[in-house]
Amino acid sequence: MSSLVEIVREEIMDAVEKDQLTLPTLPEVALKVRETAEDPDAVIADLTTIISHDAALAARIIRVTNSPLLRAPQEVKDLNMAISRLGMNYTANLAIGLAMEQMFQATSEVIDKKMRSTWTTTTRVAALSYVLTTEAKAIPPDEATLAALVHRLGVLPVLTFAEERDDLIRDGISLEKVIEEISPELGRLILRKWEFPDALADVPVAFLNFSEAANEIGYKEVVRIASLLYFREDAAHPIGKVDWTQVPALALFNLEPDKNGERVQEVLAKAAEVKDLFA
Repeated sequence: MSSLVEIVREEIMDAVEKDQLTLPTLPEVALKVRETAEDPDAVIADLTTIISHDAALAARIIRVTNSPLLRAPQEVKDLNMAISRLGMNYTANLAIGLAMEQMFQATSEVIDKKMRSTWTTTTRVAALSYVLTTEAKAIPPDEATLAALVHRLGVLPVLTFAEERDDLIRDGISLEKVIEEISPELGRLILRKWEFPDALADVPVAFLNFSEAANEIGYKEVVRIASLLYFREDAAHPIGKVDWTQVPALALFNLEPDKNGERVQEVLAKAAEVKDLFA
């Protein structure tokens, strides 16, 4: 590890320990959606009212409802109909995950570009997660999608920190190494601060344990395999270097340890149909 990477890592972790690093807060619309979904007296109309105030989010919920994977018997044309079709919990999980996009913005052009690129990667992993769980039927696709949409949140405080460091902005390689080193733990810290369930909050760290024995499908296994599929051809990325023969979780999804296998291509093709749903 270079001296710059080590210095920045120590500075960020020291700031975290001293509560001097500002961590992202849950977007207001996501907070209201979660509160409504957890209210036993809430009805679909309540959730519709909240989401309708965010036109872009409302449009995306409708788009997901009309996706090829859900195969609605008739076209869904309005938000109330979409929420009725999806249900309160399904809609809430999607809305909370999709609301994260507004956080991936920065004032610096270089950092803003990096944030948007991170969000694009996140949505592609979410699309793959959606396909994997729709087929496996082990956990609800909406929950898996939410897990995928928040699994890279730890990148945000690193990039926010980097905005104030010209040396990091200039040295893209060191910035990538800092992200790789500490963003998983920061992601878990953020999700715990937001009081997400432990199984979900642990995903930013746990999904990276590719050699872990896998007996059942959970959030971390879904995001792990979705990430493996997304980075399969990127030899420069750490996940792209993973040896597929050493990834037990592949078998849970009936996937062979072959990046070009028939079953792999089938999942990729289905994900391509819905890759823009969460973008």
